[in-house]
Amino acid sequence: MSDNDNPVSIPAAAVKEASSAMLQLQLYAIFTTPTHGIGAVLANLEDHLAFQVQLERDGIMYAAGPLWTDDEQAWEGEGIVVVRAGSRAEAVAIAERDPMHKAGARSFTVRPWMINEGSLTVRLDYSTQTFTIN
Repeated sequence: MSDNDNPVSIPAAAVKEASSAMLQLQLYAIFTTPTHGIGAVLANLEDHLAFQVQLERDGIMYAAGPLWTDDEQAWEGEGIVVVRAGSRAEAVAIAERDPMHKAGARSFTVRPWMINEGSLTVRLDYSTQTFTIN
């Protein structure tokens, strides 16, 4: 068996071509990890959340939130932020502006993420003027 029979990766263009009928929404996932424990994260949380809300208002934020421990019982300060950006470099620039990263409380990595499958359901109840998102 040669290496060509079991490649480690394939070009992104090939994936896009194979899934051309799907959504192909290009987003960027920012994985953010504490650098000095949760204390520094908590100290910068208020400014970080204000930054996140501004990204949301500006239409840059797609989704964000904390990552729990594997047993789902605790938070060690990690999070994920998914943004709309024109390139990975633009997403990195967004992450660099985050007060949490500017203060050195967290480090980050940015991964391009293309959404092909999934669904979003919005239910609006007129009588109670409430809505749910699933």
